[in-house]
Amino acid sequence: MGPTFLFLCTLLCSGHAQDAVLTVEPSSTIFFIGETVSFKCDMKEEKHTDWEYKVMKDGQEILNSNTNKGLSVKLVSTVQSGKYSCSAHRTTSQKTKTSNIVSVTVTAGKPRATLTPGSTIIPVGGSVTLACSVGSSAGWKYEWFRRDPNTEVQIRTDDQQNGVIRVSQGGIYHCRGRRGNPVYYTDKSDDVTIEITFSNKVVVKGRPSWPQIFSGETISLTCEVQEGGETTEWEYRWRGAKQTTQWTHNNYWIFNVSESSSGDYTCKSRRRDDSYSSTEWSEAFNLSASTVPRTGNSSFPALLIVGLVCGLLLILLLLCCCFKQSKDSCFASTNQTINQTINQDEARDSQHASPHQGDACLYESVKDHDDTKNVESGDVTYSLIEFKNITQKDESPLYAEVSHKRAKAK
Repeated sequence: MGPTFLFLCTLLCSGHAQDAVLTVEPSSTIFFIGETVSFKCDMKEEKHTDWEYKVMKDGQEILNSNTNKGLSVKLVSTVQSGKYSCSAHRTTSQKTKTSNIVSVTVTAGKPRATLTPGSTIIPVGGSVTLACSVGSSAGWKYEWFRRDPNTEVQIRTDDQQNGVIRVSQGGIYHCRGRRGNPVYYTDKSDDVTIEITFSNKVVVKGRPSWPQIFSGETISLTCEVQEGGETTEWEYRWRGAKQTTQWTHNNYWIFNVSESSSGDYTCKSRRRDDSYSSTEWSEAFNLSASTVPRTGNSSFPALLIVGLVCGLLLILLLLCCCFKQSKDSCFASTNQTINQTINQDEARDSQHASPHQGDACLYESVKDHDDTKNVESGDVTYSLIEFKNITQKDESPLYAEVSHKRAKAK
């Protein structure tokens, strides 16, 4: 009892007590340049108002007030970081109270809020959660914004500090934090796009539909919405091996294939009257591009070319044969006609001519008149006809030599 009694007497006699409480608003230990911090020194004696207050940083007085127990400081530099406390002195009783110590850290720069969605896809009739936060500091309240292609609206101001809301609309969302008096705002968070998902199934079809496509060929991919009504009601987006396209009214994607085009291709659709309501991505269409044809398929073009060449050669050969046969039949008909004519002439002339061997020459003496006695002089005509055999089969010409001489009168 002795030492304790002496200690209490010392405190009472000196007038010092450590039952004051220092609180900081906003309720945090981490602050940013530009914020205003309020220090509140509570003496726990509401019936007495004659206290003089002081705020100290690292044991040095920085603020004082004769009547107001709440003192504010605007943070302008990181050197304002330190250990803060307060004390109060009552002049009438010479009583002094000292508070607890609060550590304050001042950070340069402006904080940015972070928006974390529970999911970016809302099923039809469902909803998702959005959580907004500001780093490791505390005491923030949040504001929420939704943007569509035409406008941006503030959808909610949350006075609670949990920073979580639930939304059921598609759109682009972001948030920001606020705290203090006057209010200090963080930078807005990055945008998060929330989409409503339709149950329609989307299918990718390719033309040509061959399992193997070669570099240099052109392929057309078509995105089809099953049970989706008219094609004009939808917009389409493609995700390929190298890029993701923007939304377009065309449900096809045509491009030249290269070896780097190999990969999976998917698409999804959305209604034109709702930019943030779409289908899920389709199942992947796998494209395999090669620079060298496969062995099983390489013979087909060669066989096709050989077949065409052989066909043309066969047609030309048939035409030549037909032409030759037509020509031979014409020559044979001509030779037969000539031979018949010659045989008839020979048969007729052989009656008036004596047989002659060798070259089968036929001589005939022709007189103009049988009675030459009363004619002093007259003309005698000699006719020499020579037939020659020609070795060529195609032609049998007839040669005739006729000479006219005037005979002397006897």
